[in-house]
Amino acid sequence: MRNVSKVFSNGTLALKDMSLDVERGEFLSLLGPSGCGKSTALRIIAGLGSASTGSIDWPSSQINSKGLPQGDIGFVFQEPTLMPWQTVFGNVYLPLRLTRVSKAEARPRIMEMLASVGLADFADAYPRELSGGMKMRVSIARALVTKPKLLLMDEPFAALDEITRQKLNDDVLRLWKLSGVTVIFVTHSVFESVYLSNRIVVMKARPGQVFADLPLDNSGERTAEYRTSEAYRAATHEVSTALHDAIHAGGGTH
Repeated sequence: MRNVSKVFSNGTLALKDMSLDVERGEFLSLLGPSGCGKSTALRIIAGLGSASTGSIDWPSSQINSKGLPQGDIGFVFQEPTLMPWQTVFGNVYLPLRLTRVSKAEARPRIMEMLASVGLADFADAYPRELSGGMKMRVSIARALVTKPKLLLMDEPFAALDEITRQKLNDDVLRLWKLSGVTVIFVTHSVFESVYLSNRIVVMKARPGQVFADLPLDNSGERTAEYRTSEAYRAATHEVSTALHDAIHAGGGTH
């Protein structure tokens, strides 16, 4: 992102001169108070919204008509956004169907993806038959089935209970390590961002800007033991302090 600003039609300045570099293979969390423009930034990166000023620059040479890398982006929204009339298989098939991949050709890839999120036995189930956590797993499988280079996740676990949330955190970390995909993860949870990320970008309150860029040591295994470790406590303290300062600097409230 190069000096990206976003002004909505009602005059709200959501982002102001926001610049951000993302490295291949990173797990980067955007952390900030509610309303600071995290989701707006993510949607602009995805091409689901446009910047008022500034630019999004990609290293890929295969750019589509919207200026985005063709087929290289997966997006997981705050809600699972599943089609209720389609089975789990049908929902995961959707992005492949849109690129004219036949169902027969797509089946092995879909079943492999469902197995990786623990849903191989639920391919023929409908969304109404699934728990909230299972629906979000379907959404993650759908985002990853095209094997994107960049996965964008917009507070996907905010509405889930803590136990389910922690399990899905572990699932996402495992899939990230297996696939090598670059992840940008939006959250307003300090604890979640520290557990998942190897880099955290703290944003100021609206208009959103980068306030702090904090690299984390992500060389060790993220396990239940890590959540009670001194390293985790120290990292959450550092990030919490940065978030507090960002809110104060921006003049906003959490």
